[in-house]
Amino acid sequence: MSMIEYRNEPFTDFTIETNKQAMEAALQRVGAQLGSTYPLIINGEKISTERAGTSINPGNTDQIIGYVAQADGELALKAIAAADAAFQEWQYVDPAERAGYLFKAAAVMRRRKFDYSAWLVYEVGKNWGEADADVAEAIDFLEFYAREMIRLSGPQPLTKLAGEDNRLSYIALGVGIVIPPWNFPLAIMAGMSVAAIVTGNTVVLKPASTSPVIAAKFVELMEEVGLPAGVLNFIPGSGAEIGDLIVDHPRTRFVSFTGSRDVGLRINERLAKPAEGQIWMKRLIAEMGGKDGIVVDNTANVEEAATAIVASAFGFQGQKCSAGSRAIIHQDVYDEVLELVTAKTKQLQVGSAVANVAIGAVIDENAYRKTLEYIAIGAEEGRVVAGGDVAEGNGYYIQPTVIADVSENARIMQEEIFGPVLAVCKADDYKHAIQIFNNTEYGLTGAVFSGNREHLEYARQRMHCGNLYFNRKCTGALVGVHPFGGFNMSGTDSKAGGRDYLLLFTQAKLVSEKY
Repeated sequence: MSMIEYRNEPFTDFTIETNKQAMEAALQRVGAQLGSTYPLIINGEKISTERAGTSINPGNTDQIIGYVAQADGELALKAIAAADAAFQEWQYVDPAERAGYLFKAAAVMRRRKFDYSAWLVYEVGKNWGEADADVAEAIDFLEFYAREMIRLSGPQPLTKLAGEDNRLSYIALGVGIVIPPWNFPLAIMAGMSVAAIVTGNTVVLKPASTSPVIAAKFVELMEEVGLPAGVLNFIPGSGAEIGDLIVDHPRTRFVSFTGSRDVGLRINERLAKPAEGQIWMKRLIAEMGGKDGIVVDNTANVEEAATAIVASAFGFQGQKCSAGSRAIIHQDVYDEVLELVTAKTKQLQVGSAVANVAIGAVIDENAYRKTLEYIAIGAEEGRVVAGGDVAEGNGYYIQPTVIADVSENARIMQEEIFGPVLAVCKADDYKHAIQIFNNTEYGLTGAVFSGNREHLEYARQRMHCGNLYFNRKCTGALVGVHPFGGFNMSGTDSKAGGRDYLLLFTQAKLVSEKY
């Protein structure tokens, strides 16, 4: 089967008037749909519940995005049973046919790109550019994983043996629990779900409690393109109430999780213990955050470095697992870079994502309180040179904050904050800077700004992170271009958007025939 070569979905240029108008129209269209109620979907059946979760706009807390049905234990068990039943057929569907659903979904999403972006603006407070990039990445995952499944389903290279026909195939695992994050609530949620689905598994999707509406919209899309009932089951609900139940269930074959270190470790621990009647070792595919840093040496272009530090630290309010929350700067250029970073940070406007202001609100009250607590800790550990306080508005607004002169062992250099806070640390020399970078339990993304080839090659070997960037920001990985995933407490090094990712959702079967 000849395939059109994969290409990344282009980003929208909102300086072009027609794009700006299209986005404004989408915000109006979607704005008119806010406050709807969304059911659970189990085996294609829409199920309403007495209890509903409420999704609100973090940038305007009076605005309700939607009410979402909540699964209890009984409904969660029903979803696993539905996925288990659907798996008996779905695993044998031709891989190209399974890929076809992803291609169709990508085409529909591309046509409705502005509407999906608008949902992200309202539900999680992404500005237009961040929302557009999230939708583009979702389209990329659909397109890329569809092609990858077709590639994996083809003949696999084996050593020839006379008198035998040997074939290796990658087959599905079974029922997967997908627990996505709220920070890329379309891209990562869709990517995790369709990677499992296209490889022949069935899914029980438990969306993040702060971003369930965009997940409901994705489930509606997959239903629209004809995905068979039971292949994708949608069960929003309280983690405390149904989380352990679905992870522990004997028919659960794997868990795909993106979220915090603590929850990821807890899932890993629970998966290691077999339930009664369980006949496999469960698999975990986990991405658990980071404490990412940008190293600047004394040969760097300081203007470019400062611009990248600010973009990496404060894009989407610092709420990315790839966010550059640490800047580690050579003492020779420390004052100059810090001055530029401080000035650029102070220029950032804080306000409504709907109005496309650069910095929106953090996701919810917990994030708001936690970030402010860390700013107070940072003020004692270093010197606040920008921000440091709440910002105006009827939402969870916090000023982008830069805290200088912190030691490498300071809490704000070690602990993931997930908010608009940048810690800046001085290094004695280049090698010391890399030591400081590696002094963390995480290992997701990093960047180096240097004009010295030897320094870059030293970093290539010695900086311990899954995604390392030279002379560019440490956020913005593209599907197929920068396979994404990290080391240590950043997860299981599952390279999302890479050529080995789908293997994590499969098992290899060899059939040998003598003739």
